[in-house]
Order: sequence, then structure tokens, then C-alpha cells
Amino acid sequence: MPLPARAEVVVVGAGLAGLSAAVRLVAAGCDVHLVEAGQYTGGRLATERIDGFVVDRGFQVLNTGYPRAADLDLPALDLGWFWPGAVVRVGGRAHRVVDPRRRPSAALDTLRAPIGSPLHKAAIAAYSVRAAYAPVDRLLRAPETTAEQRLRAAGVGDAALERFFRPFLAGVLLEDRLETSSRYLDLLWRSFARGPIGLPARGMQSVGEQLAARVGADRVHLGVRVTAVRGGAVTTDSGGVRADAVVVATDPDTAAALVPGVAASAPRQVTTHLHVLPASPSGDPLIVLGSPGGRLVNSVVLTDAQPAYSPDRRALVASSSLAPTREDEVRAEVAALHGVGAGDLEHLTSVTVPGAQPAAVPPLRLRQPVDLGGGLYVAGDHRDTPSIQGAMASGARAARAVLRAVRPGLRGAA
Repeated sequence: MPLPARAEVVVVGAGLAGLSAAVRLVAAGCDVHLVEAGQYTGGRLATERIDGFVVDRGFQVLNTGYPRAADLDLPALDLGWFWPGAVVRVGGRAHRVVDPRRRPSAALDTLRAPIGSPLHKAAIAAYSVRAAYAPVDRLLRAPETTAEQRLRAAGVGDAALERFFRPFLAGVLLEDRLETSSRYLDLLWRSFARGPIGLPARGMQSVGEQLAARVGADRVHLGVRVTAVRGGAVTTDSGGVRADAVVVATDPDTAAALVPGVAASAPRQVTTHLHVLPASPSGDPLIVLGSPGGRLVNSVVLTDAQPAYSPDRRALVASSSLAPTREDEVRAEVAALHGVGAGDLEHLTSVTVPGAQPAAVPPLRLRQPVDLGGGLYVAGDHRDTPSIQGAMASGARAARAVLRAVRPGLRGAA
């Protein structure tokens, strides 16, 4: 359906931020049109099928501990679940480190894991409890340092820091120096402690597709590139649209190019290699952490958590490195992490994702302004935290700001 010449609100970008804004505006009765340069909705949450396997663009998961996960119809996504923890390999042996509250059967393994003394493990538990149950405003009032300094101050010890926290967090933060803000670490660890991690049966792109369905197919315009924006209009390669409000919800670089005064970038990157095995080595839905000195930060049998990712019960393995790597450079390391022969691994595909997410170094700038004045708004994880949560939260804030301007009588509608 062609773009109209006039709309009440135009949202630029069909990632999770733009979709979250559009969903709320449509629900409030606004005439909303969403334009996206790509051919699919969901932004960085992209999925394709290769030889029958469900392949996401990089290793991505849905953290249901995020507050904005409540905006999704989780049962409709048909999630498969990971266990809350990870596998560390030391001296050629695999050791499970799992949250005993949610997986009591693995408590003994966790107590025996070589990640420090009982005192250090008690410190890890104490930090997890504090992050999970302390009020958020108290976490945000704590003195801000780096993630590494926060963990050291918590007393987790060197063994846990190097063998567990550093590789685990590197796969999430996409940086292994742990220079990320301690406040973001606290919020992130809170979400891990409070909700399970899942994979949708149809891939991560289905998260965006679910939100797009609520906006309506006639309001979502794919393959339309925006060349200029201002408060009252959007210029595209398909023509112009006049609007009362314009929400720019693109990737950070595009937002900075379209909107003068918006300084945003996504410096983090990741390379993910996908391999196929005849069967899963363990069957446990746990991420295997990279060893100190290795190229990989993690490797995981995706089909242990979500069997629907495989067309025929073979195992699909995703292994990620922060620096760009070739498959032949990491094949032996993937095999060692899973205790299989390198010849058993069938390479499916590899993908490097530049601009995978913004950095969140101190000082953490939460809830940056979304109302730029003059009918122009901006949303994206670069306005909150570099995560699905941050993208959706910023979209919700942008929608509320738009409604205050264009529908002042609809109190609380967003």
C-alpha cells in the first residue's frame, strides 16, 4: 500500500523501538504510518532459514526478565528455554554453574565448580540477590564504577571473574574489558536473576513480526528509505508525507545523520559461526563459556533450548567472537568447548554484525530525551540501554511524548 500524503504520526524505522512506539500510538487511535528501509520488521532481530535451520543474525536471545517483555505475547512466540547458568571448561573438563533456585538438581555441580572458594560463591549469591530484589532506584543510586570494579567489590574473586563473569558478560555486552557501567551491570544481572531466557520457535525476528501485526500491514511500509525528516514532514525515495509528529527510531548512525544534534553510535560488533552436529553433545540447554586466552566468548547448542531451530533433530551450534574471525580459525576451539571432534562439525554459515549495539560506559545515561521539540521525536536503545529492553522502553517513552502533544485529552492512553 502506498504512503499517504498526510498522516498524524510517521515512525521512521521498524525495529523494536519504532514498533513499540507505533503499537501504542495505534492503540490510542492515532493515524500512524511506519516506514522501514529494509524488507522486514524487527531491526537487528533478523532471522533466515538455511538448509532448513532457523538462523538468527548473530546469537540472540529473549530475556523475559526485561520489564518490557510484558508487552509481548510470550506464549504465542512458543519459546524454548535455556537453563539459568553456563558451562565453564577448566583443564579439559566441563563444569555446570546453574542458579540453584531455579534448577535445584544442579546445585551440587555448582558447589563443586572451579570458580572460587565457598566464600566466593556466597559472594556471587549475595550479589545476585541484591541485584534481583533491591529497588531499582537504589541500584541506580549506588556509586558508579565499571562492571569489573563492581564485581571485584562484591568479592566474587579472580577465578569466577575470569572463568565465568568475563566470558558470560562479554557475550552480552560485546566487550570483554568489563568497562561497561556498573549500574547497567546491576540492571542486567537483575533481569537474568528474575526471568528465564528463551528462543522463539520461528526465530528472533518473530518478536518484531508480532508487534508489526498489531500495527497493521496497511500501516507498515517496507523498502522505503527516508532521506530527510523535520517536525512536520518526512521525505522518502517514494515521496513526502506531512505529519503532526515524526518519530525517528532507526539505528544510531542513521538517527545521527537524519537528526542534527543526536549523537549516537553502535561501536560493538560480534561474529557468530553456525555449525551442525549429528546430535547434541550433552542435551543440557546451557551456554558454554569461552576459556581465557581463546578467541570465542561462548558457544551454545541452540537446539538444546529450542528444538524447532532444526529441521531433522540434528544439533545447531552458535559460537561467537568479539573480533572478526574466520571459521577455520575457531573450528578447533568450538570442538574443544563441546568435547567433540573438529571433523564432526559441519559449517553452516558465519556472520559478522558491525554496529551490533551501543556502548554503555560510565556515566550511564538512562532515559535520554525523546522529545526534540517542533514535533520531532527520537527513539532507540541508544536513548536508554543497549538491549531489547532499552529499545522497547524508549519506544514507549516516545509514544507517550507524542500523545501528550497530539492527543492531550487522552490521559494515560499510552
